[in-house]
Amino acid sequence: MAHDMFCYQCEQTDRTGGTVGCTVKGNCGKDATTAALQDLLIHVCKGISQHARAAAERGVELDREAAAFVVHGMFSTLTNVNFNATRFVKMIHEGAALRDRVRAAHEQAAREAGEEPAVLDGPAAFRPAAKVDDLLRQAPEAGILVDDEELGADITGLRAFVLYSLKGVCAYAHHARVVDYRSDEVDSEIEEHLAYLADGPSDREELLQRILAVGSTNLKVMELLDGANTGTFGTPRPTKVKVSAVRGKAVLVSGHGFDELLEILEQTEGTGIQVYTHGEMLPAHSYPELNRYEHLAGNYGGAWQDQQQDFAAFPGPIVMTSNCLIEPLPAYRTRTFTTGPVGWPGVRHIDDYDFKGVVRAAKGTPGFPADEPEKEITIGYGRRALLEIGDDIVGAIGSGDIRHMFLIGGCDGTAPGRDYYTELAMNTPAESVILTLGCNKYRFNRLTHGTTPGGLPRLLDVGQCNDAYSAIRVAETLATAMDRTVDDLPLTLVLAWFEQKALAILTTVLHLGLRNVRTGPSVPAFVTEPVWDLLSERFGLRTSQSAEQDLADALGAAR
Repeated sequence: MAHDMFCYQCEQTDRTGGTVGCTVKGNCGKDATTAALQDLLIHVCKGISQHARAAAERGVELDREAAAFVVHGMFSTLTNVNFNATRFVKMIHEGAALRDRVRAAHEQAAREAGEEPAVLDGPAAFRPAAKVDDLLRQAPEAGILVDDEELGADITGLRAFVLYSLKGVCAYAHHARVVDYRSDEVDSEIEEHLAYLADGPSDREELLQRILAVGSTNLKVMELLDGANTGTFGTPRPTKVKVSAVRGKAVLVSGHGFDELLEILEQTEGTGIQVYTHGEMLPAHSYPELNRYEHLAGNYGGAWQDQQQDFAAFPGPIVMTSNCLIEPLPAYRTRTFTTGPVGWPGVRHIDDYDFKGVVRAAKGTPGFPADEPEKEITIGYGRRALLEIGDDIVGAIGSGDIRHMFLIGGCDGTAPGRDYYTELAMNTPAESVILTLGCNKYRFNRLTHGTTPGGLPRLLDVGQCNDAYSAIRVAETLATAMDRTVDDLPLTLVLAWFEQKALAILTTVLHLGLRNVRTGPSVPAFVTEPVWDLLSERFGLRTSQSAEQDLADALGAAR
């Protein structure tokens, strides 16, 4: 059946028509059916959360299976994760069954207390249809614009800000959960935020405070994920990584899933197959439990938006973990595999860490015919590595060898103007250092930056986007050592946003009270001009201007 869609959750949102948003097909490749089913899955997650909060108020213990479903379900609706409508239909019905179980626990607890259970409406009472066409008829009641005509774009946009940043929180929580790190406190807060949205909030100030509350939750999640990664894969350390291929059969692993990478390394050990990382998997090379495998050969290609040309040229199978998938082209679709939340219709999916098919595909494809001229970059300046040189940084700031620090990182994207980040990085003075994280680093991480006058590397790669936690903690430690606040440090934060993980990090920055953060290259489509003006006034948010002007402002403020 024909039906409309509406989505404006990421930077590649269509801004060319009268309505800002993708209304026929997403620029990400998402079709209208999948978009509608994603809206319904979120609706179901809200319903689970409404009953979970009511049950918690009665003293019922957290239903961990339902909480895990909510985290996974929300993550599945991020930009560039799952495009498979069939899987969303299945998840909607699984979620409804879990919702009914949580509701039964809530109602039983009320009756045991001698009271009639509260009757919850909205998502809590939603009954998904059995057939896809009927589900699509139900979808409008779950869409982001359901109350837009009544409440206006400002309130709708603030609700979207809460929802989309919460999606990013769930993505990070999922990354921790797959290596057995989870928190009842975090799961309960996620349910609380979703239950809040299910009630249809319409107060502007309350919504602004909720954004900060999501930022507080995300800080806990990033701390949890930091512990998950270091506890499972070891403490990152400065490491040289090849960005040139070596002769032999090859597998490429993209996305964010260190757990899948570890399994692939174990299952390819001794086979003669070389394993390469792509995109946000680059930091894997700095973790001892991953880097100890000699056949972890290097990093191949660029950021996620370059994958179609990177994957087409790669002479082996590609495993897409967690997120950042673009429609696989015919040139490599038959040698593409997805795992975890990721999905594309017709592409083989692996649910159980069984990568035998990937090994067979690697053996049946050409691999690299010869070693390429060797090139290397240095990564691995996570929190502990930076703190080891913390005294040197403090001393260099005192002596003037470091005049300013720039944190330039976040999600890269396809929109024009992102060469801003390259221009900014390359024009920072010799008496400065650049901290970088996320795939935005591919704009400048293979260029020459040299050292400060005191000999410190000028480019310090902190890791994945979630390693913003490490950067924040390092900044707090430096500020304490210098008897300053973070805002008083000679530090400029320039955050590139593309999708919902970056929004989650932004909410944490706002929660911590860090001011004068530059974010870009554009304001999210769901943030109206009055709301952006309010955020700018309240929190000091700024959009990135020209690299020349922003650099002058930063260095002028540092004097």
